[in-house]
Amino acid sequence: MFDIKWIRANPDLFDRSLARRGAEPLANALIALDDERKKTVQQLNEWQEQRNASSKQIGQAKAQGDEEKAQKLLAEVADLKSKVQAGEDQEREQTAELNKILAGVPNLLLDDVPDGDDEDANVERHKVGEPKRFNFEPKEHYELGEALGQMDFETASKIAGSRFVVLKNDVARLERALGQYMLDLHTREHGFTEVVAPLLVRSEALFGTGQLPKFAEDAFQTTDDRWLIPTSEVSLTNLVRESMLSKDELPLRFTSLTPCFRSEAGSAGRDTRGMLRQHQFYKVEMVAVTTPDTSLDEHERMLGCAEAVMKGLDIPYRVMRLCAGDMGATMQRTYDIEAWLPGQNTYREISSVSVAGDYQARRMQARYRDEDGKPQYVHTLNGSGVATGRALIAVMENYQQEDGLIAIPDVLQPYMGGQTVIAAG
Repeated sequence: MFDIKWIRANPDLFDRSLARRGAEPLANALIALDDERKKTVQQLNEWQEQRNASSKQIGQAKAQGDEEKAQKLLAEVADLKSKVQAGEDQEREQTAELNKILAGVPNLLLDDVPDGDDEDANVERHKVGEPKRFNFEPKEHYELGEALGQMDFETASKIAGSRFVVLKNDVARLERALGQYMLDLHTREHGFTEVVAPLLVRSEALFGTGQLPKFAEDAFQTTDDRWLIPTSEVSLTNLVRESMLSKDELPLRFTSLTPCFRSEAGSAGRDTRGMLRQHQFYKVEMVAVTTPDTSLDEHERMLGCAEAVMKGLDIPYRVMRLCAGDMGATMQRTYDIEAWLPGQNTYREISSVSVAGDYQARRMQARYRDEDGKPQYVHTLNGSGVATGRALIAVMENYQQEDGLIAIPDVLQPYMGGQTVIAAG
């Protein structure tokens, strides 16, 4: 969470960042709450000093045989004890209220984040590849998958409801091949360590990465106060929670292929056909833990790692700089990679790569010792490298043939046993 001392020293900067996100200013209200808490603490200290002094005088009075004074002092100590207990309760309530508000405050934006209210204000950073021109009307992925008999939304709906899919045969193999290709690329060429981590996490883990308390409705909770991960960013970033690392250990880079689970609250009516927006989907995640002076360079590096996936698959894409109003609450800056989807005749997000600064580290108490041995908060970054379900969509739509078959990208053929095309069956 934010340090209230920093907010006191930088109230205008703090409120300006909130305003860019469309939020109301909070600095004055937070400082006023902290002032009240400080008054309570000061009063507590005075009462405790008075109680300690009176307690000493009781023994002296009894030693002098002054029972009347001793009894008066005993009553005074008892009254002060009650005041201290009430004051401690009040201070705990004030601290809890302050922390509750601080826990919901979004991250500070970097200066180069574009201003804007929504995705329409996002700025194109660069574009790679030209959309393929077909001599036929390209179909959407779900039309292709259903025609092949290997993508079944109706059966999935009978099993689990809407926003699920059953993949079969070669289409299922193709999604698995995509995940293996991405993991191999990130571990063999990009220096990431592959991790298999829990898919069920405690509330503290989601708080650490910032999904709780504000975005609880977007996740699935179990009956024993655990949560299905909405992204393996949660598990991977929390690998360093409550840690004191040495500078020599950094950067740490982790990657994982996991299912992800999201309620898609607030998405009613959006992308109801196909696999673009599902309650359950697979994703290769990248997480980096760095020192503050290297995190922005790491952000560019991580973007390059995600772009390498797209280049290897030879799918046209563009990179967008998200504006302030379209940014995730926990991030300082985000780049989105959007793949070209011929069936929709548009670009759609396939990866987000973000830097969080020390926002998550403070919530997780993840620190390292600098050259002087002084504890400092680490910086964390995360990015999709990439979402395998959306990559499957992009491959199917960009590699579709007029006869309805799907050509398999060269880099995936070794993972498909040398197979070059997906046919019905």
